[in-house]
Amino acid sequence: MSDFFEIDFLDVETKKSGDAICIRYQQGDTVTIHVVDGGYQSTSDKIISHLDTHYGKDCIIDHVVVTHNDGDHTGGLIKILEERDVRNLWMLRPWIFADELIQHFPTYSSVNYLRGRLRSAYGNLATLEDIAIEREIPIRDAFRGTAIGAFRVMAPTKELFLRMVTESEKTPVTAKDESLFSPIFKSLLEAASKLKSAIWGEEYFPKSGSSSENEMSIVQYAYLNDRKILLTGDTGRDGLAEAISYAPFIGLNLPGLDYFQVPHHGGRHNVNTEVLDALLGPRLAVQPAPGSGNFTTVISSAKADEDHPRKSVVRAMIHRGGKVYTTEGQGIQVNQNAPKREGWSSAPSEPYPTEQEE
Repeated sequence: MSDFFEIDFLDVETKKSGDAICIRYQQGDTVTIHVVDGGYQSTSDKIISHLDTHYGKDCIIDHVVVTHNDGDHTGGLIKILEERDVRNLWMLRPWIFADELIQHFPTYSSVNYLRGRLRSAYGNLATLEDIAIEREIPIRDAFRGTAIGAFRVMAPTKELFLRMVTESEKTPVTAKDESLFSPIFKSLLEAASKLKSAIWGEEYFPKSGSSSENEMSIVQYAYLNDRKILLTGDTGRDGLAEAISYAPFIGLNLPGLDYFQVPHHGGRHNVNTEVLDALLGPRLAVQPAPGSGNFTTVISSAKADEDHPRKSVVRAMIHRGGKVYTTEGQGIQVNQNAPKREGWSSAPSEPYPTEQEE
């Protein structure tokens, strides 16, 4: 068979959205299977069934990538690591950098004690680490520039990652301003926004960016079958800015992607107009016909999640000529030259919202 790729964004249907992505691609005589995140613990059987049905019974998983610590990305990988043959586990563990981080924790004098506190704070990653060690699965870092099969890590740099650890709400007390993470602030950040009518091309994004934990997300790029693919996890504006700045060093000319995973289930604190202009291009003067577009965006969102995706984000994708698909009640596959599947059909793209959040 000629070279191909298939990327499957599985539907993670709970009260909140989650990410679970299965990838298979062939280059020459080599076929690679690459899993990115696993949704919640309840998602694991869906991933295993998908792999067995479409990629081959008891297939070997070459790479498992954990973008960051959140439970809607890590939970479903527990069973994958326990029961399947995994060759490499890629994730960023804050505690292994305790000796570099301790300078930011003025109340700590013991690196080992800080390491333990960080491991406890990022317990989802620690659970995966324990399983990998027991099963002798190699655990590898994934900072910007790292090659994971055909994919290249675009963000975070080690510098951004360590800074996000020191600023994170999850970490022990540091020199950060604790008032930033007060319950009042958090409730304002997470509160649903009112909608207002908006004309074509109008965009509004909040000034505040995403959380430090989201900015730790591993961002991956691949050029497969002449297609440019960017997978973003839950990264925010800082992580995307790092990806944009790194693009020329790997021959990626931006703007211009063919497939773009919208970060954090379509959250509006993760992107803004400037970042999207750099990644996807400027806003079009005229609205394209419904269902048309020159690139594809996928949003991992659940039907029951009323907060995602944000209408302002869906609008922004369509403003730049993107077709928008969500995983609400359905898995979404993007592919080139991939084997045909029985029972899979084209999904309708999202309509253009005429309202956006204030």
